[in-house]
Amino acid sequence: MAGYHVVLVHFPTALWMTAALAILYRAFFDGPLAQSIDRALVPLLSIALVFGVSAYAVGLFVWPFEAITASPLGRNHMLLATWTTAYWALLLVLRWRRGQAIWQGSMRYVTAGLAAIGAVLLGITGTLGGHLIGVYTDVSQVLRRLGWEVYTTFYVPNTTLAVLGAISLLLVGIGLRARRA
Repeated sequence: MAGYHVVLVHFPTALWMTAALAILYRAFFDGPLAQSIDRALVPLLSIALVFGVSAYAVGLFVWPFEAITASPLGRNHMLLATWTTAYWALLLVLRWRRGQAIWQGSMRYVTAGLAAIGAVLLGITGTLGGHLIGVYTDVSQVLRRLGWEVYTTFYVPNTTLAVLGAISLLLVGIGLRARRA
């Protein structure tokens, strides 16, 4: 099953990264290309979610649950995979339900920020998964400098929580300001 998970996980990764780039492009441009990209966003996010849920489900069969949860690295990977899948599902619902409203005023920058956060979550999830199979990246060095030792720490470090809190407050503030305008 490990081989299937490793192959399958590349589909949502590629699709969600493409969606992040599409959202960023659409947030800063209004031309015909940006409009076309926007029309493809809901189908793109939907297909990515189907692959993401499939990769997640297959990933649950790679190692016995007791084995993967015995390791901080394994627990972190499962936690981030859950967050990433749920986060991108929320972005899909946001775009689907709010439609063109997410591109109006400063909401476009909130949407761009959300896409950037989703891409970071996806990158960290992939990094942790790579470490589980022995494929190491420099992203873990960045995480280590931010206070998160991926091999021994099973928590979100205080610095990361502070940054996430600050970003969340900033995005809520921008959203409230845009709503009033």
